[in-house]
Amino acid sequence: MIREKLVSLIFEKRSYLCVGLDTDPAKLPAHLSGDADAVFRFNKAIIDATRSACVAYKINTAFYEALGTKGWEAMEKTVHYIGDDHFKIADAKRGDIGNTSSQYARAFFETLPFDAVTVAPYMGEDSVRPFLEYEGKWAIVLGLTSNKGARDFELQGTGEGLLYEKVLKTVAAWGTDQNLMFVVGATQAEAFTRIRELVPDHFLLVPGVGAQGGSLEQISEKAMNKDCGLLVNASRAVIYASGKEDFADAAAAVAGQYQTEMAAYLAP
Repeated sequence: MIREKLVSLIFEKRSYLCVGLDTDPAKLPAHLSGDADAVFRFNKAIIDATRSACVAYKINTAFYEALGTKGWEAMEKTVHYIGDDHFKIADAKRGDIGNTSSQYARAFFETLPFDAVTVAPYMGEDSVRPFLEYEGKWAIVLGLTSNKGARDFELQGTGEGLLYEKVLKTVAAWGTDQNLMFVVGATQAEAFTRIRELVPDHFLLVPGVGAQGGSLEQISEKAMNKDCGLLVNASRAVIYASGKEDFADAAAAVAGQYQTEMAAYLAP
């Protein structure tokens, strides 16, 4: 999906919500237990219920890889079911030497029809470059994450500012705002002003709203640009809004609440 289509979707739907499909079989409603295709059935119901409120879905591949072949099959069916009218993110956090990254890119961009994949930049440009070589596809590079461990490296000084700042400045030169995004955790709200100084035009994928306590209002105020420039992800708060048979209706209600709030923050 090219940037122009993504921006158009955001303003048409008055939403920059990304629904995270972190589907854990242990958390599925009881009436789905024993169903061999429970993960996909759950995802399908969530997608049907939230399509109108969101512009993107993020599949955290770990939850599917942990299930072996059946999990991979559920992920493949899910990404195909989402279709082409939503931005599809593989939250896989890949990144390795060039020839290996080329295979990761092939897996998510050719074998599977994802629009974007999250990438760890630690190994440098040659580990990210293969993800930037597909027209209409995106690398979403880890910038400043919301976990406590961000203090171990990302928030350490380098002599040229903090490490995450150096990552943003360096990686931004490897691609463009047409094929490169950054992950910035919602719980790092105080850093968004500085981040926008460093990467004013790039889209930011922002996890951590909802269950992790990030403020949608603060993020929108500090980080939105003329094209919105944000995909705010909510996972558990949406997909596990109810653990009963009404789980899809509950997910729709929560997603709708996010969409209503986002519409108020978007420029007319």
